[in-house]
Amino acid sequence: MRSDNHLQKKKSRKKNILVFFSILTLLFAGFAWFAYDQFVSGINQTAAEANIKKTEYTFNGQKDENGNTNVLVLGSDSRGEKHARTDTIMIAQYNENTNKPKLLSIMRDSYVEIPGHGQNKINAAFAIGGPDLLRETIKHNFDIDIQHYAIIDFKGFESMIDTAFPEGVEINVESQMSEKIGVTIEPGLQKLDGEHLLGYVRYRGGADSDFGRVRRQQEVMNLLMKDMLTIEGVTKLPKLAGVITPYINTNVDTSTGIFIAKDIITNKSDLETMRIPVDGSFENARYNGAGSVLDLNIEENREAIKTFMNS
Repeated sequence: MRSDNHLQKKKSRKKNILVFFSILTLLFAGFAWFAYDQFVSGINQTAAEANIKKTEYTFNGQKDENGNTNVLVLGSDSRGEKHARTDTIMIAQYNENTNKPKLLSIMRDSYVEIPGHGQNKINAAFAIGGPDLLRETIKHNFDIDIQHYAIIDFKGFESMIDTAFPEGVEINVESQMSEKIGVTIEPGLQKLDGEHLLGYVRYRGGADSDFGRVRRQQEVMNLLMKDMLTIEGVTKLPKLAGVITPYINTNVDTSTGIFIAKDIITNKSDLETMRIPVDGSFENARYNGAGSVLDLNIEENREAIKTFMNS
């Protein structure tokens, strides 16, 4: 009798396990369908208006010595021109062992040596030779290996914000902003739509000039990342990926992107940020052919980057 009861309980447990995994499989399949449907919906939403010719770039990057994945993130207001300028230069790093995401911003007026082209502002490297020459320039001056690139058109940023935050992103604007950003933003706590938030992160007027712009860019990146770490934020990701796809030129494959996003969300990792040049490591200068620049102490900045990236 005992044996029969034991056998019956064993069969019941097996049945419960089978039911559990069947439900789990159905839930996973349902989410996969939902994610794909949202991704396609996002692409359809912006594909027609994007109309950007994507250039295929040669990019000879590699992982750094510690196995970190580094992505050169560039913001562009072009529509596919070969020699467009880039207003935003960032390096996004992800460490698979610590699950730490980091963001390093390099100010575009940093005066560096561009291999084969002499001294100039760092953003000139992109105009001369695209993302690979910029990658080579960063490696030459700051000893950072970069494996991937992602060039994001500013219009795509607007569409992504309007999709993710239909009521706007709450920002405390410190002063009126209007010069060379196409919109006027009044001071005070308010919710900014995509167009005005883009103006906020691109504005370089005022006393802090480009330093303020980099600070605002990192501020907004932190806000967006914190939102994506919520349950509601996770459900937005498939559609946002679709919305931004027509506006982004990258060699990051889908599986790598999904793996990194999954780990960051699962571990609720905070974004660490840094700006180059670091305080006290540069002088304002002017040179023929380059104009006003930030003349860097390269060695001091290289050491600061090494400490930040490897901590």
